Order: sequence, then C-alpha cells, then structure tokens
Amino acid sequence: MVETRSDRIFNIINYTLLIIISIIVLYPLVFVVVASFSNPAAVMRGEVWLWPKDLTWVGYKRVFSNTEILTGYWNTIVYTVVGTAINLVMTIAAAYPLSRKDFMLRNTFTAMIVFTMFFSGGMIPTYLLIKNLGMLNSFWVMVIPGAVSVWNILIMRTFFQNGIPYEMQEAASIDGCSNMQILLRIVLPLSMPIIAVMILFYSVGHWNSYFSALIYLTDRDKYPLQLFLREILVQGQMQEMLDISADTLSDSVMDAEAIKYAIVIVANLPILMLYPFLQKYFVKGVMIGAIKG
Repeated sequence: MVETRSDRIFNIINYTLLIIISIIVLYPLVFVVVASFSNPAAVMRGEVWLWPKDLTWVGYKRVFSNTEILTGYWNTIVYTVVGTAINLVMTIAAAYPLSRKDFMLRNTFTAMIVFTMFFSGGMIPTYLLIKNLGMLNSFWVMVIPGAVSVWNILIMRTFFQNGIPYEMQEAASIDGCSNMQILLRIVLPLSMPIIAVMILFYSVGHWNSYFSALIYLTDRDKYPLQLFLREILVQGQMQEMLDISADTLSDSVMDAEAIKYAIVIVANLPILMLYPFLQKYFVKGVMIGAIKG
C-alpha cells in the first residue's frame, strides 16, 4: 500500500504526540531515580535533571540500615503474594460459574454481586465485623476482607464468555470432562492473558495498600512497607533514620531528602520488575485456530 501525503502527516503528528506523552510520563520516574543517587544539596538547588550529580549512596544506606523498613518490606511481600493468590482463586471461582450458559441462576447471582459495587455497609460496620471475627491486628486482616473484587469478577466473566468459545467446553463435556476438569484443562490454559491482568491488578493493589493497615493493625511488626513510607514522606517521622551525629540541622535535612528519593525507588522497584514478566501474556490471537470448521 502506497503511503499518501496525508498518511505521512498523520504519522508524524501521531509519533510526535506519543513521544511527548512518553517523556511526560517517564521523566518523573527518571528524575526520582537520578535524584536518589545525587547529592541532596544539588537536588534541592535544582541542579539535577537527567544525570546524577556528586554520586552518593547515603539515602540507600540509611534505608537498608533501618530494621523497620526491612520488616515492612518483608511483610508487604508476604501480603502481596498470599493476597494475590487468594484473590485469583476467589475471582476464578466466582467468574467461571457466572460465565456458564447452563448455570440457571447466573443472572441472579450477578445482580447480587453487582449490587455490592454501589452499596456497602461503610467503614464503621466493616470495622466492627472484622473485630467480631477476631481478625484485628492479625495477618489475615490484610488479605481476607479484600479477597475478591466485583469489578475484576465481571472482567474475568466477560473474558470467559467472549474469549473462549462455549463449543470447546461442550466438546470437552461430551468427551467426559467434569466442570472442574473443563476449568483446569480447557478454560485456564486459554485464559493466561486475563490471569496475567488480574495478577497485575491485585498485586499492585496489595503492594500499594496502606489504609487497611492504618485502621486494623496496631503492632508495628506487622506494618506493610507503605505505612512506613507514609510516615517518612507524609508525617516526616524519620528521626530514627537520621544520623544523630550530624553537625548541623542542614545535614539532617540533606539526609532526609536523600532518604525520601531512595525509599520511593526501593518501594516501587518490585512492581516495576513484575510487569516485564507478565507482558508476554498481554497478546492477542490466543484463540486463533482453536476451533476448526
């Protein structure tokens, strides 16, 4: 196909806009990375743009020397892994029956589930319920109350309905497969794209979660990383991380500035590393050739 003059103009404008948007999105992340390795004084003077100035590791040294940060890091990893696994199992368990045409009450159950998206008991009744269940200040309070998302159930149900032909499930049923075998051998192997999306959605949600810990946890040994990050960035509670031998207040301020940038990178690095491993599942055409004739 011959590219016309209008096509070339459109492509130039399109590429230009995409480059500008990419720079706008990526530059804050690049700046935080660069600033975390730069002299805090140079950062505060506005001398750091795209390359570290006066390379220093003071922020990372202070972060990793703090035992609470390491504890929060470990807690967040455990909450994210266990919570995402529970979320995925519960979402699949709810979405698969609702996607089956032969499930007579699927519309009724769907309406009941969707109802909870618009109406809830509120914060205080939820707190009282969790208290009565004996989950306050426990590990399970971070993974059970949010065990499933209605929105994600609807997304996965729609994928099961539209992305996997029902004829394949009927053929497997004729061959003697039970509903569980159809789910495990037919549906899930063909659903890796949506499963990858769910893993990403749930894991990011668990990793960034701090409000539940703020309400339900009182033991600092159970705090997630984001709660310590909140204390450092919002409340400014970093006296334990600052060098008490600093000669002047300005030295403490410089150290605090370095810690802020370093802790942002440390807190977000695992999620940034997770996406490349899931990206290969974000593909189209998984079902091409699955049905013949």
